[in-house]
Amino acid sequence: MVVSVPKQGAHTPMNLDSHWPEILDLVRQKVPRQTFQTWFAPLAPTPNGNGALEIGCPDHFFRDWFSEHQLTTLNEVGTAYFGQPTEFALAVPEKTKVLEPMGAAVSPAAAALTFGAVINPTAGMRPAQAPEPVSPPAPTPRGLNSDYVFANFVPGSGTDLAYAAATAIAKNPGSHFNPLFIHGGVGLGKTHLMQAIGNAIAVNRPQSRICYVTAESFMNDLIRSIQENRTPDFKLKYRSVDVLLVDDVAFLAGKESTQEEFFHTFNALYDQKKQIVLTSDRSPKEITTLEERLRSRFEWGLITDIQAPNLETRIAILKRKIEVNRIYIDEEVITLIAENITDNIRRLEGALIRLLAFASLTGKEISMEMASEVLSSYFHGNSTGPVKIADIMDIVADVHDISVDQLKSKRRTQDLARARQIAMHLAREMTGASLNQIGRAFGGRDHSTVAHACQKIESLAATDPAFRGAIRDLTDRVRARR
Repeated sequence: MVVSVPKQGAHTPMNLDSHWPEILDLVRQKVPRQTFQTWFAPLAPTPNGNGALEIGCPDHFFRDWFSEHQLTTLNEVGTAYFGQPTEFALAVPEKTKVLEPMGAAVSPAAAALTFGAVINPTAGMRPAQAPEPVSPPAPTPRGLNSDYVFANFVPGSGTDLAYAAATAIAKNPGSHFNPLFIHGGVGLGKTHLMQAIGNAIAVNRPQSRICYVTAESFMNDLIRSIQENRTPDFKLKYRSVDVLLVDDVAFLAGKESTQEEFFHTFNALYDQKKQIVLTSDRSPKEITTLEERLRSRFEWGLITDIQAPNLETRIAILKRKIEVNRIYIDEEVITLIAENITDNIRRLEGALIRLLAFASLTGKEISMEMASEVLSSYFHGNSTGPVKIADIMDIVADVHDISVDQLKSKRRTQDLARARQIAMHLAREMTGASLNQIGRAFGGRDHSTVAHACQKIESLAATDPAFRGAIRDLTDRVRARR
């Protein structure tokens, strides 16, 4: 398409704000409508940019993607418009200020896997020379994900209780639901809710010291403190916070020294009425090799689970993502994605990003046909619903030449016991069922039996490549049946 542009030299790049609508009109003539709505409409000149050609974009992912795939187009239009070589700079507006406790700035993380920051938004106001540092250094130089806020969380029937508890804690930490223990499958929003608590408290109570850390990072920090002979610093660091957010506490299972230190950290904070929030893929009673004294403390407050979102919630999540990014997608395409991706939110949002990226790179309009083709790998195995324990039993029984009734029976011959352990392991890995639910399905066994079976299979798979391959083949057969 031919793009009409003003004569060279007709404009100056200074005061970009007044020229931006005309520049966007030129871009709109040059790129497909879908590409424009997805990648150009969200842009706007920054009000206080360091340079005249600084453009604000929604987040770091957007900035990086746009820089690689669309910035050249924008520069070309700008060059034609201003009549001189033009290069735009992209910036992500600052959202939540994340600072080191003694005033060194740390950029907010833009990825869901960041962890381990002590946050104090007012730290930079402290005197340069304090008589004694009363605040410990941050566990690691990384911060909360500033995108993980309550406004971006879409509650549904499977998250109502967890969401209500999280918002209540954010308003009045340390008063109710202490500790809050949130458990559920991968990608269902546990980390989002936990970090939303931290982000909300950082805004509402700027003097609060907030520590977000994974259990693994807590352990690694402990090990380093022992190696470097600085365990007092470690203890001060974690026991001087107002809010402790610990992700994936199931990682502590079997790690005696780390559990010992976490036990004393928990007690110190709880006694001071400091808020503690924990997440895990399992409930406390399902975390095997967790010390009983820790398990009992995890149960002192509120334990709530998060379930996979239903269809209505999945549609609402996609619509919220689309609205935030000012994207247009037909309702039928949204429903197609929501109906076919049922297991977790992370895959749901991943599918949307993939579809938008494909449309942008190819310059094609998003349609039902495109979505079905581009997302076929996401849809594979999801169109008929989630994995069922009964399907796993049928396939394992068939492969081992036994009956499903034998899998459920009390018989414990070596071959039968191994097949039963494999089926329990697959049920734990491929369904959203708890250990208790799996145990009931296998003839009324208790959760400790299922946990032992899962550990046994995981151990064998880790040391025996042939066995690991057999488990992988069984997994593929189960997925193929869905």
